[in-house]
Amino acid sequence: MSDNGTRRAHRRTRGPVQLRGGEPDPRQEGTTTDQRLLDSRGPSDWVHADPWRVLRIQAEFVEGFGLLAELPRAVSVFGSARTKPDDPFYAAGVELGAALAQAGYAVITGGGPGAMEAANKGACEAGGMSVGLGIELPFEQELNEWVDVGISFRYFFVRKTMFVKYAQAFVILPGGFGTLDELFEALTLVQTTKVTRFPVILFGSAYWAGLLDWIRGTLADHAMISPRDLDLITVTDDVAEAVRVIREADAAREAAGQESGDPAPVEG
Repeated sequence: MSDNGTRRAHRRTRGPVQLRGGEPDPRQEGTTTDQRLLDSRGPSDWVHADPWRVLRIQAEFVEGFGLLAELPRAVSVFGSARTKPDDPFYAAGVELGAALAQAGYAVITGGGPGAMEAANKGACEAGGMSVGLGIELPFEQELNEWVDVGISFRYFFVRKTMFVKYAQAFVILPGGFGTLDELFEALTLVQTTKVTRFPVILFGSAYWAGLLDWIRGTLADHAMISPRDLDLITVTDDVAEAVRVIREADAAREAAGQESGDPAPVEG
């Protein structure tokens, strides 16, 4: 109830669908679809519901593939939702999004605020394709206003598949746990050749210095990764350099495809 006694319409989401009115399910308040799927301690009735979730998961893949299949070449840009508009990295995100759009790439982000919004804004203002892949969360978060093409997912793993399948590169602006998750998944997929090799670019050398020192000084020194794995990461503070690395990698893949007589490899 509002202060004047009128009833406010409750807003809730079902994947990409937004609903108004009705009462929320008290069993689902404060949880996410992923949490309910992965929680083995829940009531036994969920045991019988889990097989049917496969159809919902399948539907999310179909929706994502159908929406994104006609995208031009794209770059996924990650970064913190907490980056403020007056932060230098927000300005860098806008510049990056614009430069990628001008180079002919669609820009894919998580569709949220902060660094994601910045990259979407830059792409949109430059006349490029601005894509947002949102996620259902317990707290309210809608796709930012600069997204041209957007979809909200229930499941993180479906969303992450879309980030990888349709990207020719990853650019990672400063961020937290979610950004690190996306960074290391990209590195792992490239390292294990689960995807065609593509650039993984860390933007902001000072911000990433501690992480890189740990990778070089701990992981590599203890032989937990191969020395050549360090070559999977590019670090830069320059938007033009980031775009150049991406374009050169694209050109190299195309040349390799022409020399072999086969079409250039398709991501995913």
